[in-house]
Amino acid sequence: MTGHDPRKVKRVKPAPFEYHRPDTIEAAIKLLEDYGGEAKIISGGQSLLPMLAFRLLAPAALVDICRIPDLNTAKCSERGLTMGSRLRWVDIEKDLELRRSYPLLVAGVEHIAHYQIRNRGTIGGSLAHADPAAEFPALVLIHEGQIQVQGTGGSRLISAADFFHGMLTTDLSEDEIITRVHLPSWPETRCWSFKEFARRSGDFAISGVAVHFELKQGRIDSPRVVAFGVDDRPVNLTPLQSMLDGALPDLKTFAAVGAAAAKLDMIDPPSDIQASSEYRRALLGVLVERALADAFDKRGEVR
Repeated sequence: MTGHDPRKVKRVKPAPFEYHRPDTIEAAIKLLEDYGGEAKIISGGQSLLPMLAFRLLAPAALVDICRIPDLNTAKCSERGLTMGSRLRWVDIEKDLELRRSYPLLVAGVEHIAHYQIRNRGTIGGSLAHADPAAEFPALVLIHEGQIQVQGTGGSRLISAADFFHGMLTTDLSEDEIITRVHLPSWPETRCWSFKEFARRSGDFAISGVAVHFELKQGRIDSPRVVAFGVDDRPVNLTPLQSMLDGALPDLKTFAAVGAAAAKLDMIDPPSDIQASSEYRRALLGVLVERALADAFDKRGEVR
């Protein structure tokens, strides 16, 4: 172009894309359908924007759902908790009712990144992104939650156990949007703990674990152990749950379960610049043992 001055050309890091901001879920779904899998939903943007900046993704369009009402609420009832997909981490942190009714959920959310990210990031974005080291997918899994999605074929509920297919891969279809997350009611007597380890505060966890169980007649009942950062998705560690069910809640039991966690065949921890696979295994064992002891300490002294 004659007279073109390259210094005056405005450039941005992401590849070019169209931007849409619909007012209804139906309009957002229609846009996803029209773009045939080439559009991405954006709300908080804390997972999507870095990928756009590095051009790991280059969608033809972004569909901003921030104007769609009723997706940023949290409602507790006798049947459980329903959270809209645009609910931010900071909304969960500051909700006093959630602190009382879902303490494990809040404790896990407080480990997510930094306050600035928690001020913008949303629960739906974390689930759709499906990073295997992220806290929220593991939290939904250990709560035995369900994820409600809506698309051109209507609305459907997907259990957390079925939602995550692998690293950054979920059961969502190209025209579907996460609208709600449902968690069942939480017993007040439940023992619980959340532990993770990262090199720096706010970094993704190298390894992490969430646990909960009941105590009946002095023994562990209905235990749940979920790990993250040690496989391509959050993992329900069923062999450990079998070891714990009916066991005495003492240091010997917790040490044995922690040792077993480090040797599980069902996980395949990655090796990367942060840690080796062997280190992640060893770390998981330590975190499981500590989390179980901490969970029991919330009800009394560990023998």
